[in-house]
Amino acid sequence: QVQLVESGGGLVQAGGSLRLSCAASGRTISTYNMGWFRQAPGKERAFVSAITPIGERTYYADSVKGRFTISRDNAKNTLYLQLNSLTPDDTAVYYCAAGQGVVRFSRAGYDYWGQGTPVTVSS
Repeated sequence: QVQLVESGGGLVQAGGSLRLSCAASGRTISTYNMGWFRQAPGKERAFVSAITPIGERTYYADSVKGRFTISRDNAKNTLYLQLNSLTPDDTAVYYCAAGQGVVRFSRAGYDYWGQGTPVTVSS
């Protein structure tokens, strides 16, 4: 079992930045693909970004490419998401997730989920 706890969300003005963290416990995440998803009010949870176990490959949704950066520190068992140039459309609850095998861009590819951290971007 992998327990995931997100932090770092909050209220920020458009154009601002945030850094989300996802602390894992129970098992090392060094063998897991890690991902970030987000769920805006009234919408389904959507893929944001993913990273392979040792960070050699990263993936991004088109809507965040060039603005968000995913990274991981396996020694600290922690996943990160740097959010820059935020817009009100980025307002959502952000979830981290862990999965194994082929990297997937859907919820089905992940076995463990955190409880989410809210991000609100004001205009």
